[in-house]
Amino acid sequence: MESPLSPSAIEARLAALGVGEADLLEKFVRGSGSGGQKINKTSSCVFLKHLPTGICVKCQQERSRELNRFHARRELCEQLEAIREGKVIAQTQAMEKLRRQKRPRSQNSKNRSTADKRILSQKKSLRRSPFGD
Repeated sequence: MESPLSPSAIEARLAALGVGEADLLEKFVRGSGSGGQKINKTSSCVFLKHLPTGICVKCQQERSRELNRFHARRELCEQLEAIREGKVIAQTQAMEKLRRQKRPRSQNSKNRSTADKRILSQKKSLRRSPFGD
């Protein structure tokens, strides 16, 4: 039995999803981020694009180009499987909900809130005793 971490297992997953090597556009680009002079000289970052769906994966986890190729293909498999199972819609909905929650309140919303507070304070002032004890 093959390990799920082997390159042949990834190839089998891609074949099960109906993805051939002709469907993939693979480029090796220079990485970005920390790493000093070495990262600026070597092209170990893998850019992988699935042409039929347009899904792009960029992987720069390791220093080795071959390991990055493996990680990029594994990430592509996971994204394609998520699309097939319909999990992407749930993920995007959750992200949109979080974005809406973090969004600052509009001026109209703030005005409504202060107007409601004003009305409540008027009601409370009517509850006071008329003698001012």
